[in-house]
Amino acid sequence: MNVWNLTAEKPSVPGADGEALSVSQAAELAAGALNNIPKITVLGEVTGFRGPNARSGHCYFQIKDESAALDCIVWKGAYAKRAFDLRDGLQVQFTGTFDLYKPTGKMSFKASSFTLAGEGLLRQQVAQLAEKLRLEGLMEAERKRRVPVFCTRVAVVTSLSGAVINDVKRTLRRRNPLVEVVCVGAKVQGEGAPAELIEGLRRAAAITPAPDCILLVRGGGSFEDLMTFNDEALARAVAACPVPVVTGIGHEPDNSICDMVSDRRCSTPTAAAESVAPEFSELVHVLDTREQRLQAACSSLVTGAVSESDLARERMERAMRVRLDRLRLVVEQASRRPCLTDPTNIVDRRRIELAQTSDRLLLAGDRVQERFAADLEQIAPRLAASTSGFARKRHELDLAASRMRATGAQMLSAPMAGLGRAAAALDALSPLKVLGRGYSIAYDGAGAVATHASSFAEGDALRVRMADGDVFGTVTSVQTSGAASSEDA
Repeated sequence: MNVWNLTAEKPSVPGADGEALSVSQAAELAAGALNNIPKITVLGEVTGFRGPNARSGHCYFQIKDESAALDCIVWKGAYAKRAFDLRDGLQVQFTGTFDLYKPTGKMSFKASSFTLAGEGLLRQQVAQLAEKLRLEGLMEAERKRRVPVFCTRVAVVTSLSGAVINDVKRTLRRRNPLVEVVCVGAKVQGEGAPAELIEGLRRAAAITPAPDCILLVRGGGSFEDLMTFNDEALARAVAACPVPVVTGIGHEPDNSICDMVSDRRCSTPTAAAESVAPEFSELVHVLDTREQRLQAACSSLVTGAVSESDLARERMERAMRVRLDRLRLVVEQASRRPCLTDPTNIVDRRRIELAQTSDRLLLAGDRVQERFAADLEQIAPRLAASTSGFARKRHELDLAASRMRATGAQMLSAPMAGLGRAAAALDALSPLKVLGRGYSIAYDGAGAVATHASSFAEGDALRVRMADGDVFGTVTSVQTSGAASSEDA
């Protein structure tokens, strides 16, 4: 069928001549016209963002400008390729085509890709830097230092030409005139502003004596105006500052990276000044309240101490009375003892006991002597009766000894005769008998008996055994029986 060709020439359109079209035909006609529109890029602000859908994964929202709004869809596949997450308020460039959903006749823009633009890009960069610093731990609550409740010396780092410094001074003077204010001037926007603010923080921290805290403040402005306080170097200088830093940048909705890394974030410069300088009347009220509480606590402590002291005194008095009564009883009992009432009573009693013991000892000795005498008289007859058989036993013993001597002589006669014969034979064979008849025994130098003349050589030692002793000498010559025969021959 014929569709719009987006040219000056008006094509033939069904129903243009008064012919009625069905709703489906009309929707089909509109869809065809939208399909002829080429892929375009649309710049707008995201609003009403919903997605990704839990079931389909698609995203549904609107993009708008000052005078118009357009429904937009990003399919699941296109959103999966994103470089950032869509959210309300972002300025985004969407590239895609128009489409008509025929069942409802609703037109929408189907985006196939999208990129950040303008302030949206800046916000994305700020978000990435904030995430980087968060991962480094610069935004952790444990790292942030405690700001004193009552600061007596405050350094203010801001522009000295704006209304902010006057507001801070006026607020501090109104709330507590005792607070000393030290102003350090620096640019708060424009080129070179981050470097001047870093130098201002350094100068404020170097003040002697050191301030209790540093106020880093500026008034409200656009997002681009506040980009100075999203600078990474400035944020790191705030986190590394040796003095606690309190920020009051812009208004309540504004939240810069310096706010995130500071030790305390306030919504406005005035709120920052109020947070470090409690109102003088509040301090007086706090002091009065604490004085009353201190008095009440001291009174309570004193009353409790008095009560405890009274109770302790009563307990001590009771304990002392009980102790004294017990000691009194002990003394009274001791005073009634005989050794204290009549000291001689002990000696008299010991003397009586000694006399009684002596009498008992004498009586016991007499009784023992009498008993031993009676026992001795009874033993003497028994002893005499027991020795009456000794004569008969002595006669029997004499007879037994006589028989033993006779029997022994009879038993030893034969061995003694044999012993005499052996002794005679031994004496006959004894070498001493031989020596007695004139013979002798010769020994060589080693003490062995020499049986041959060849056992000696000229010069050898010689010992001759005779019947009544030994004769020692030296051999002068040796003559055997064979040599003697030869000489005789």
